[in-house]
Amino acid sequence: MTSARQPFDLDRIGRGLTFAGSLPALEGVLAAGPGPAAVVQAPPGTGKTTLVPPLVANLAFARWADDRAAAPRVVAAPRVVVTQPRRVAVRAAARRLAALDGTAVGGRVGYTVRGERKAGPGTVVEFVTPGILLRRLLADPGLEGTAAVVLDEVHERGLETDLLVGMLAEVRQLRGDLTVVAMSATVDAPRFAALLADEPGTHDGGGPAPVVDSPSALYPLEVGWAPSSAPRLDERGVTRAFLDHVADVAFAEHAAALSAGRDIDALVFVPGAREVNVVAQRLQGLVRGAGVEVIELHGQAPAAEQDRAVSGRAPGDLPRIVVSTALTESSLTVPGVRLVVDSGLSREPRRDASRGMSGLVTVSCSRASAEQRAGRAARQGPGRVVRCYDERAYAAAPAHSTPEIASADLTEAALVLACWGAPGGEGLALPDLPPRAALADATAVLSAIGAIDHLGHATELGRTLARIPADPRLGRALLDGAALVGPRLAAEAVAMVARDLRPPGADLDRLLGSLRSGRDPQARAWAQEVGRFERLAREVSSQVARRGMRPRAGDPASAKGDSASVGGDSASVGGDSSSGVGAVIALAFPSFVARRVVGSGAGREQYLLASGTRAGLPAGSSLAGHEWLAVADAARAAGRDAAGTGAVVRAAAPISQEAAERAAAHLLTDRVEARFENGRVAARRERRLGAIVLASTPVRPTREEGHGAVVRALAAEGLGMIGWSDAAEALRRRLALVRRELGDPWPDVTETGLLSRLEDWLAPELDALAGGASVRSVNLSQPLRRLLPWPEAARFDELAPERLEVPSGSRVRIEYPAVPDGSGSTAADEVPAASGPLPVVAVKLQECLGWAETPRLVDGRVPVVFHLLSPAGRPLAITGDLASFWSGPYAQVRAEMRGRYPKHPWPEDPWSAVATAKTKRRMEG
Repeated sequence: MTSARQPFDLDRIGRGLTFAGSLPALEGVLAAGPGPAAVVQAPPGTGKTTLVPPLVANLAFARWADDRAAAPRVVAAPRVVVTQPRRVAVRAAARRLAALDGTAVGGRVGYTVRGERKAGPGTVVEFVTPGILLRRLLADPGLEGTAAVVLDEVHERGLETDLLVGMLAEVRQLRGDLTVVAMSATVDAPRFAALLADEPGTHDGGGPAPVVDSPSALYPLEVGWAPSSAPRLDERGVTRAFLDHVADVAFAEHAAALSAGRDIDALVFVPGAREVNVVAQRLQGLVRGAGVEVIELHGQAPAAEQDRAVSGRAPGDLPRIVVSTALTESSLTVPGVRLVVDSGLSREPRRDASRGMSGLVTVSCSRASAEQRAGRAARQGPGRVVRCYDERAYAAAPAHSTPEIASADLTEAALVLACWGAPGGEGLALPDLPPRAALADATAVLSAIGAIDHLGHATELGRTLARIPADPRLGRALLDGAALVGPRLAAEAVAMVARDLRPPGADLDRLLGSLRSGRDPQARAWAQEVGRFERLAREVSSQVARRGMRPRAGDPASAKGDSASVGGDSASVGGDSSSGVGAVIALAFPSFVARRVVGSGAGREQYLLASGTRAGLPAGSSLAGHEWLAVADAARAAGRDAAGTGAVVRAAAPISQEAAERAAAHLLTDRVEARFENGRVAARRERRLGAIVLASTPVRPTREEGHGAVVRALAAEGLGMIGWSDAAEALRRRLALVRRELGDPWPDVTETGLLSRLEDWLAPELDALAGGASVRSVNLSQPLRRLLPWPEAARFDELAPERLEVPSGSRVRIEYPAVPDGSGSTAADEVPAASGPLPVVAVKLQECLGWAETPRLVDGRVPVVFHLLSPAGRPLAITGDLASFWSGPYAQVRAEMRGRYPKHPWPEDPWSAVATAKTKRRMEG
């Protein structure tokens, strides 16, 4: 029964739903006091989405009635806002609850999605998408009039839902009467319970939010495996052979069930809208005449078709096979489904930092997703799932999907956080912090379009852009484009990209013609979006005009001069969509303006983007041959379309060079580029648009330009570009040893150290090379001596002598250890020591006879290692202790060598013998 204190009859609504058994536990948690938080952990199909919102509403109404009795001025009835991750789920959840409540949608139960609202003053439970609630929070941080928020499907880890968790946790701290319930279908509940923890001294004294569980509602589920002999993916994406296999399996399994007398529907999971269309078309051919209907379900399908797909069969309808993306994975129950066929693939956002691109990529779905998909078949009775891959692929899949915050472009999220007053998420209790690199890129974009200030806080323009339900870059293009091409065309261009429509051959102009004519299936939804964007553009333009504001210096709008008036419907490019669409797209993505690469052949044309990335065009694209393009979307790809670049343009429009330069004015440079190549300096004056060379003329470099070119070349190629002479390398090794032992002020002569102070020791030679001198004319020995510290340099030859005098009188060259490379390692075969590799003297054994004390260098810190050689120059022994050698190992060496080299002295007593480099005959003579 319902009453003024409890508008929803939970007994009637919850009849037959598993979660009804968990309602008392949840009610006990939420009734403990004002503004509680809770986490509901319940598997799909238990009825949590249907039952939790009306329970929360009843509790909110009871408190409201008490407050109204105590304070008659309290008149506004409370509202419960419930988020669903997708628009189709929002509409379906609202319809189901309204039907069970016996009311019409828009009454006690309503919904709001982008471009559509069915809710009124009497709405108690309102279902919305996370994006809608985010914008409400930015407009009204206190959420006045909202008694509770229920965040459904938080386990999906959508970016907007993650942001809502952190922002609502903060609102609860400021507003003690706001109830927040997070609902998860997986075991991730403890994480969210900690994030929604109460502050000490509130409610139950602080601590994690209580978790309310519910048992599974699944019936028995049979699992089958039907792997394809064809690969699921190749360099171009999902293979056609695999999609045909999925369709064939779905047809065979559904037909077998119908033949067995089971009047069931089937649900087929594939990753994207293209794959839905391919599989559906093949199925339509297979079921022709069989009395089976094939329905497509994806985010780009018209709302009416989406709603029909998830509403179940009406009496008398044909059995159905619904081919769907992940829309129906967790947040929707499709009535009548007892068979699921799963491709095991999903689309996830990925950010390609090296190319500056973001987009959706096809990957193997996680095991958690596979289980949720399978569960669709056993929600209303025993079911069967057939996975079109093998058990090894299932076991190798990740346990959970990657959180969107970890892999997506963060520009829009960063603007939300800036408007909220928490740049970068600082201080917010987010499930995961945004990655630093992605956040830095997003911040740079927002700063470039004027959406944030130097402290990261939102500007007035930033707050305006946050109101526009699109990427901030598209929002900025809408506002600037309205002045350039008129509000209508700007809105049309932005709506195409914001809805992520895939134009044929990547040509946005062709898509625009199809949408305007109504031929495209997306035409109606697109037209509604255009109307909303156009109204926003005119509204903001009017505000700008009233305030007498001018475009910021350097803005695209300011670069056009007086060719367009703010808010006008005509401009320098007029209303011609053939040039206007490209102009608007270029305003949104200036680093993606692209020029055709000279020499790229017909059919394999390459375009160079201002960002430096190259990309190809889809085969047969009508964009081929255009010199300039404004690219809205490009993605990593292989195969013919990529034209050998590793990327392909997905959406673009032709643009003139003038318009490209106007949109990307901040990327224009005009400077002399000097390079040191093949031993000489060459310079060209280059006018560039980012990475695109607009003009290049040879010029004579100045001394400073040449000098800089040599320095850059050395930094890139190293000092080996000049080369180390034997003398220079020997000097460098001696300096390195002294530096190792004594430290400052002796110079660091590693490659890194020398390159860091080129001007201190190599400046004259740099100027000589810049002036045309050959690298062969430069000997680094003398420049190195410029680094010797004074007065310490007077002792250099004493500390690290070039040669060592041995007892025979010979002066033998000392081989010093190699200079450590960048990692600090050395190439040494010497006897190791605690302080590092040691210097080596290679000398004939007879020249050291009787030498007892091993010499030491660098003020006695470093012993010399001796390689004692045979008369033929072959090593006989390696020792760092001469006295020990003469007293021990020498006797064995003498016994082995005296017969082999009889002409040379091998005295029995090395201590009394005379050291010599001569043979016995020469000694006697």
